[in-house]
Amino acid sequence: QVQLVESGGGLVQAGGSLRLSCAASGSIFSIDFMGWYRQAPGAQRELVAHILNGDTTNYADSVKGRFTISRDNARNTWNLQMNNLRYSDTAVYYCNAVLQNLRGGPSRNYWGQGTQVTVSS
Repeated sequence: QVQLVESGGGLVQAGGSLRLSCAASGSIFSIDFMGWYRQAPGAQRELVAHILNGDTTNYADSVKGRFTISRDNARNTWNLQMNNLRYSDTAVYYCNAVLQNLRGGPSRNYWGQGTQVTVSS
């Protein structure tokens, strides 16, 4: 079994910064995809940023230049540094991983429980 645990959400004023962290634990051989999604009230869940095993990163247009995703392979953790936050960034943020539990095994998709980020205007 694999668990993803997020931390670092909270309330911040517009223009401020927050750092989200996700820690994966359990039966993990390799993590190929580490990502952050968010879901605002009444909206669909959207991909915010992701980082692949080779450190290739991708960002939603709305966060480019403000958010930075990074990973620590040795600790199976990844972070989302969020700067210059806007009211529109308010959402529940979920970390996501696509990983192999065993060498040569199938890739499986896992989600964290979500952490609330609220940006006050």
